[in-house]
Amino acid sequence: MKKYLDTSLTPLERAEALTDEMTVEEQAGQLRYDSPAVPRLGIPAYNWWNEGLHGLARSGTAAMFPQAIGLAAMFDTGLVEKAGEITSAETRAKYNAYAKYGDRDIYKGLTLWAPNINIFRDPRWGRGHETYGEDPFLTAENGKAYVKGLQGSGKVMRAAACAKHFAVHSGPEALRHKFNAEVSSKDMEETYLPAFEALIKEAHVEGVMGAYNRVNGEAACASSFLMDKLREWGFDGYFVSDCWAISDFHEHHGLTKNAVESAAMALTAGCDVNCGCTYANVLAALDEGLVTKEDIRKACVHLMRTRIRLGMFDEKTEYDDIPYEIVSCREHKDISLECAERSMVLLKNNGILPLNENEMKTIAVIGPNSNSRTALEGNYNGTADRYVTFLEGIQERFSGRVIFAEGCHLYKDRSSGLAKAGDRYAEAMAAAECADVIILCVGLDATIEGEEGDTGNEFSSCDKKDIRLPESQRILIDRIMKTGKPVVVVCAAGSSVNTECSPDALIHTWYPGSEGGTALAEILFGDVSPSGKLPVTFYENSELLPEFTDYSMKNRTYRYAENNVLYPFGYGLTYGDIVCTSVRYKDGIADVTAENRGQTATEDVIELYIKDYSENAVLNVSLCGFRRVRLEAGEKIIVSIPVSERAFTAVDQNGIRKRCGSRFTLYAGTHQPDEISNKLCKTLCAETDIAF
Repeated sequence: MKKYLDTSLTPLERAEALTDEMTVEEQAGQLRYDSPAVPRLGIPAYNWWNEGLHGLARSGTAAMFPQAIGLAAMFDTGLVEKAGEITSAETRAKYNAYAKYGDRDIYKGLTLWAPNINIFRDPRWGRGHETYGEDPFLTAENGKAYVKGLQGSGKVMRAAACAKHFAVHSGPEALRHKFNAEVSSKDMEETYLPAFEALIKEAHVEGVMGAYNRVNGEAACASSFLMDKLREWGFDGYFVSDCWAISDFHEHHGLTKNAVESAAMALTAGCDVNCGCTYANVLAALDEGLVTKEDIRKACVHLMRTRIRLGMFDEKTEYDDIPYEIVSCREHKDISLECAERSMVLLKNNGILPLNENEMKTIAVIGPNSNSRTALEGNYNGTADRYVTFLEGIQERFSGRVIFAEGCHLYKDRSSGLAKAGDRYAEAMAAAECADVIILCVGLDATIEGEEGDTGNEFSSCDKKDIRLPESQRILIDRIMKTGKPVVVVCAAGSSVNTECSPDALIHTWYPGSEGGTALAEILFGDVSPSGKLPVTFYENSELLPEFTDYSMKNRTYRYAENNVLYPFGYGLTYGDIVCTSVRYKDGIADVTAENRGQTATEDVIELYIKDYSENAVLNVSLCGFRRVRLEAGEKIIVSIPVSERAFTAVDQNGIRKRCGSRFTLYAGTHQPDEISNKLCKTLCAETDIAF
């Protein structure tokens, strides 16, 4: 038996043995994302590029969960882990089938380039909805859960997760190939690095993807600072460049003269595999003395180790018999529905919700996102075998008359190219006139907020210019509001949006996945209480935001916000009335007493925030724990939530994290302990002082 086939050896030992069987030319070939077969060694071709942000993506039919920002809004790491588990199981099922038919193309492998754990620092960033929001702690907790779900706990990994984009990456999209993100040592350690550190140290994520931009002058895919951090944290997986990012070294960043030098810079820094074509020049770099054979060998060993950890050279793995029939099965769709139910955030309710269907005969469902499948999908998505749009969910749930009107185009001034501007407004008004209540479905989709279109991305849109709805929708909202009819605004978007209206109720659905329409209808009619929380701050207007290109955290996110807050991070209403009445802290555990004073059973999220009074602390408070709970009407419980030692640390101006203060306040509530949240929720957080 060849040594690399011996399963009694460690993955590293096997990878070294396999790599040493190859010629240097064969090793160099394996550093491409579309690595060729080496038939004489039994190595099949393998394409490293696959996606699984919220379900297996770009590979045909698959279960589709809410977009990552929606998963974050659940504040439920157990369900996030389950979504990851299902995503990787379906990935395995498809991998098994594809391999059987000899299909080893892009989006067919076991290396999923997810999750995206960048910090959503600016609401204009088009790709923010791919992330878990603006908070490092929430991002880390969700990221760890998703990685554990993807990779599993078996003898071999079910799939290999990848933390991206390392690091300090959050737009602008239009500048990403040439932009230099300048960030202080304090912001680096306080905000931009913690989630990556947690996923490496605690979840043992197998892959890390570098970003397009420079970070303090260094290319993120060849940064000595960032690579040193990976070594410091004990990372022992593989490093991949973002797609065509290495060619940016010479084409846009001006760091090298040509592709040969760029390949050498990335490889010697520690980038193992190139998503792109620049590593076609690795052998030329070897000939010119810019890299060594050991540089090539080292990267190849890392890649073979990952493939061995995935069981690719084993005779049999525990995942080989996962049947194709599990793909998009009913059980997986039920979990998607559960995620959608828990992700939607009720931002306003004057009592109209839940709707009393016995008091209405006709509902008008109006708006460009009413019957839109795209509004369910987000980006980096697969294809569901069945979608339930908002309109369809309401039609299936409500026994009375449902009248539909598109209302307007998502962003154009007309729906028909031959018509005059505003060609759908009259239909909307006619539908509204007939209705007892109007469900106005507005928002965005990934054609408006998303990733830049370039060589490495065939799915494009870009950043938002502001946080307003498109003008076509603002006009529609204004006309509908003037009817005086009861209006529930449903906003599908992956980011902070100010709808600039005052409806009877406002629900933010994110991009809720294939079951989004069913979840919305259940919430509207009270079958399920809304219980999602905002994982980002909703701002009043974009004019008061810092410059998009400014990576300082000053006046950004809830931890540093000084003004301009419309709806705070952590906010979200339910149909119940859960109140935290006391919190006690001892030996790393917070015991929170909570009771449901309302008349409706509901789930809600108990949130813990820490206020550090030291000079190095963040301006406001920091999330340090959370737990999703369910309480019947009148029920009272005590919940124990861990609080890590890290919660009591702060970061100084040199980027050193340590305990700086001796006095803290710990808050427990279903929201932040800020004035706006207190007013919106009409409750106060419980609190306790802690001294060391």
